[in-house]
Amino acid sequence: MAAYYDAEKADKAVDWIERYCTHVKGALGGEPFLLEDWQKDDIIRPLFGTIREDGLRQYRQAYIEVPRKNGKSNLCAAIALYLLYADGEPGAEIISAAGDRNQARIVFEIASAMCANNRKLAAHGKVLRNTIEYKNSFYKAISAEANTKHGFNAHAVILDELHVFPNRDLYDVLKTSTGARTQPLVIAITTAGHDTSSICYELHDYAQKVKEGSIQDDTFLPVIYAADKDDDWTQPATWAKANPGFGTICKADYFEQEVKRCMENPRQINTFLRLHLNIWTASEERWVTDDEFMRGAETVDEAYLKTLPCYAGMDLSSTKDLTAVALIFRDDANDSFYLKCHHFVNEDKANNKSLSGGIDYYTFERLGLVTITDGNVTDMIAVRNHIMQVAEEYDLQALAYDRYIAHLVVPFLDGIDCQPFGQGYASMSYPTKQFELLMCKGKVLHGGHDVLRWQMGCVSLARDEADNIKVTKKKNSEAQKVDGIVASIMAMGCYFNNSGTEAPILQVFSL
Repeated sequence: MAAYYDAEKADKAVDWIERYCTHVKGALGGEPFLLEDWQKDDIIRPLFGTIREDGLRQYRQAYIEVPRKNGKSNLCAAIALYLLYADGEPGAEIISAAGDRNQARIVFEIASAMCANNRKLAAHGKVLRNTIEYKNSFYKAISAEANTKHGFNAHAVILDELHVFPNRDLYDVLKTSTGARTQPLVIAITTAGHDTSSICYELHDYAQKVKEGSIQDDTFLPVIYAADKDDDWTQPATWAKANPGFGTICKADYFEQEVKRCMENPRQINTFLRLHLNIWTASEERWVTDDEFMRGAETVDEAYLKTLPCYAGMDLSSTKDLTAVALIFRDDANDSFYLKCHHFVNEDKANNKSLSGGIDYYTFERLGLVTITDGNVTDMIAVRNHIMQVAEEYDLQALAYDRYIAHLVVPFLDGIDCQPFGQGYASMSYPTKQFELLMCKGKVLHGGHDVLRWQMGCVSLARDEADNIKVTKKKNSEAQKVDGIVASIMAMGCYFNNSGTEAPILQVFSL
């Protein structure tokens, strides 16, 4: 159905918001909410001014991806109030939804404050604890944690920060609740996320294709403000490119401070990319990038290694995962560590394409980085023999091992100081943080180890409430492996536990 632009209807929405809605916080608190040009021209006017031949709105769904600090919550509240008070839908049900209760309250409390700041809104509407009522219509905020999300007959749904929704259930329930309305509207306003299996990424991908023209959908409005992945995230030009409110709503000094913080703590870079540049990242937190890993790619001098103290980490597996034995050598003279790592995999896994995920273990074997053992269970005798050979060649001080199936190897390592080393947060957090910082600095020299390089791309970080971290896989997939990284961190932990080093390496090496 053909559509046209109705300037009167478009301006009505803009004028109403600017007349009746206010800022509620900060220096502008109580002042009229004057929309930015991008808010008016990219969102409000297209949404409410693009009309079909039958007089109804063309757009039934909008996906708006905008970075933090661009007035997103104020805009959501203003749209919700316009739909409630001025859209002309009898018995309208306006629902704003968020992933958790706290986020759901943000937009609702802003809308409530806007009502309190305007005598006409306050006089004609009724603000309750979780609802704003107007005539026979209402606006209500809910979360994915709500006990019941069914039974709505929604005229409009506003989905706030869709990227943190725990699953797609709330989205599906609310979207289908609009089916009985003549011109329903579902608006998702969010920043970028990291979960590419989420409903948010599904809509992001769909919006990109509509925007590019590869999908034709006249009912869907895509609005995405983002930097490109190749843009320099430290530069003001990139900040301005991604943030339509840059220089007005969001200030340059804020970005400068955030970039400085990321430089001091690289794990925060992914958060900055997502929340402030709208770049989707592969994991929630950034860890060691490929460029950073390859800073340690210089050739390792085997003869020199034999003069250095050696600390080992062993991560065992019998069937599905790899077994890894990592060696850490501390070189005080060069303020560096050397890293060697050898992997073991059973023949059945190496030959099974679904289990290997396309990884060519035989090429790794030819490079001397992997041993493929016969059958469908990793040969622990081969692992034991490898460790005994390590002890003969190098000055092996101690070996850290996880207790899982350790009884198959450890009792047979005669003359080696074998020390249990848990893989929980308590044991892994400190050496993981040190390993990361040393990698970023190029202080872990590994010769460009191809297996570890591949596994670095599989790493995600798990975090507990005390900000302890440990390595885990990005996805629950048989093809994703991090065993060599885990063993390397264990070896690093073994060094710290046995070398008498008390000061954290992060205090010694600056970024």
